[in-house]
Amino acid sequence: MYNVLVKPLITEKSMSDANAGKFTFVVAKTAEKAGIKKAVEKQFDVHVIAVSTNIVKGKSKRAGTRRMIVREQPWKKAVVQLVKGEKIAIFDISKG
Repeated sequence: MYNVLVKPLITEKSMSDANAGKFTFVVAKTAEKAGIKKAVEKQFDVHVIAVSTNIVKGKSKRAGTRRMIVREQPWKKAVVQLVKGEKIAIFDISKG
């Protein structure tokens, strides 16, 4: 079995969504919603209500000494909504 959750996605928008109980992850491109739900519930010991996914297109940028155009690979993003009152610790930025 492959690793479904690649990494948490920490951005300004995802941090504001975390206050509303929605947490964002970069997931494997072949991951399905049911597999993402099971992986989050097992890894963080929480209860998932809903999972929404989308594939983010890779951006074009210039790189190298000859400034060639390089295209980043597309990746899959999942937003997971938890039961009210539950949190995932890695998204908690409160001090103290």
